Amino acid sequence: MPNRPLVVLLDDYEHAARRLVDWSAVEALAELRVHNEPLSSDALREAVYDADALLLMRDRTSVDATLIDAMPKLKYVAFTGTRNNALDLAALQKRGVSVGFTQWGPSKESTCELTWALILAAVKRLPQAVQALQGGQWRDGGALGQGLHGERLGLVGLGEIGGRVARVAKAFGMDVVTWSPRMTPERAAEHGARAVSLDELVQTSKVVSLHLVMTEATRQLFDATRFAQMRPDAIFVNTSRAGLADESALVAALQAGRPGAGALDVFSQEPLPNEHPLRALPNALLSPHLGFVSQPVFERFYADLVEGVLAWLHGEAIPRCMPST
Repeated sequence: MPNRPLVVLLDDYEHAARRLVDWSAVEALAELRVHNEPLSSDALREAVYDADALLLMRDRTSVDATLIDAMPKLKYVAFTGTRNNALDLAALQKRGVSVGFTQWGPSKESTCELTWALILAAVKRLPQAVQALQGGQWRDGGALGQGLHGERLGLVGLGEIGGRVARVAKAFGMDVVTWSPRMTPERAAEHGARAVSLDELVQTSKVVSLHLVMTEATRQLFDATRFAQMRPDAIFVNTSRAGLADESALVAALQAGRPGAGALDVFSQEPLPNEHPLRALPNALLSPHLGFVSQPVFERFYADLVEGVLAWLHGEAIPRCMPST
């Protein structure tokens, strides 16, 4: 059918969009193109050039003013989640492009679970043990795994995810301390934690886990000086935002052995390049940004994208639409 709108969905790395929800109502009205591989530069511009509607998986692809200008037909953009720091909202609003978003689903629970999966794997040296067993050994012959009971967990940020992480820590018998720019003793106590200075948290915690929203005030909060304060047996965990830490400083700190290990789910460049120095560090436990990646979350994400794009195609009010200026 001629003149059908083109809907482009980017970054479906998991090949989940068509498996999890029914797009037939969208495809009855428009052409749908789903891209599973990361795109950049000319390939990205070619993929989105004719798009009438652009659907984004969180902030996997940066959509800046230059790219927006390269999409002359663009009328509707929707992203999964409720915020997208890689999207130039002002440029879209200037063009009069409608911008929708989705509900989160149980993503905060999923990120809490992934945080603890990384902490436990790092503390128990699980990847080394599994690799040794698969290689024909019974034990890996390296350092012994450690325990968490009686140790201190330092939570940098105590919002919806940090609060969940704190509750699990109490079940393990950990001492929980916390810091954030606006932390109060009363708020910390609500989660069974104690508010301390950032210096004390960093210097005394066995596990330091980040759960802050990234702002200009918190960007690269953890730099070379901060890492040097950490215990040599500490584990630095980041399932929040890569920009909260200076990645080059973290590489150098892990090479120097302070902190003793890093457990990371977020990176300054994603997918993480094969040649990135983090990949070569034996004390770096890396996961490919899995915090929000789970079937219940993605079912909610893609169902909401379908709902939003159908409303746009029918000329109806778009649910969960960003306010226009």
